[in-house]
Amino acid sequence: MARLAGVSTQTVSRYLRFNGGLKPATRERVEEAIRELDYRPNLVARSMRTRKTGRLAILMPSMAFNPSRMLAGAGATAHAAGYFMDVVSAGGGVRARSERLLELADSGQFEGILSLAPVLPAVQNKLHQRTTVVVSADFDDEMRGIGELADATPVVRMIEHLAALGHSRFLHVAGDAQFASARARRQGYLDTVERLGLESVGVFDGDWSGESGVEAIRSLPSRSRPTAVIAANDLVAAGVVRGARERGWDVPGDVSVTGWDNVAVGQFMTPSLTTVDVDLERLGSEAMAKLIAGLLDTAPETNDEPLFRIIWRESTAEPPSEGRTGR
Repeated sequence: MARLAGVSTQTVSRYLRFNGGLKPATRERVEEAIRELDYRPNLVARSMRTRKTGRLAILMPSMAFNPSRMLAGAGATAHAAGYFMDVVSAGGGVRARSERLLELADSGQFEGILSLAPVLPAVQNKLHQRTTVVVSADFDDEMRGIGELADATPVVRMIEHLAALGHSRFLHVAGDAQFASARARRQGYLDTVERLGLESVGVFDGDWSGESGVEAIRSLPSRSRPTAVIAANDLVAAGVVRGARERGWDVPGDVSVTGWDNVAVGQFMTPSLTTVDVDLERLGSEAMAKLIAGLLDTAPETNDEPLFRIIWRESTAEPPSEGRTGR
């Protein structure tokens, strides 16, 4: 490759090690030689020489949801820093995951490991003697959001905004109570309704499904129609909209509806769905940045931007006039 580029082997080595560091004309010749020869670095040989594999691992519990957005953010950050990223799924609970983490740390295959769920404290204390490990516990053993992901602040903000528009009667269709996020949103709803002196026509304990949204509306007594429904997620909200239409209620003319997750189909619903967008890409990116900072012995950059963003769409509006009724 050096002969083809007309440079020294040290120049090629410097380019490959530092991803550049050369004059533009020299860099172009080396890159052209790499393309012509279809060169791929031998990572095994490199790791034997440098004791660095260029590989990072993300350890996750058995996947109960689609983690693609978080992994995309983490992968982009790893790639930008010159690392490859492997995803390792470990079932069996916190003890099995902790043992798997020790195995990975001892394998010599990875320079650093990022765990997105908790590990045993006794194991975590041993890990830093073996390799660089960051435990960013955003999920529990069942991939249920905990920590920052269980923050219910957007529910509070949505109720405050709807109350400012004139809404006074609310319903909450909750998610599965086994999830910390569902419990937090339920409590946030109850606390905010009480603090603002609003009326709650009830909390329907659902299970994140569209069916629970439909059933929540069907089960309401005829004279207990809310003017706004806070649904646990977008699928539940879609069920709420369907249930409302079955009862002859217009959305948002008779009842406003909010969701959570900003699933892609929500913006194409009729009406388009007010929701909460969760920046999962940033969550994955920041967790990976902490790991890379640990490898480089630097401080990770901080980001004060909120993880959640309310997107107001057509499914929310001012409440109906008092004379308007539905069955």
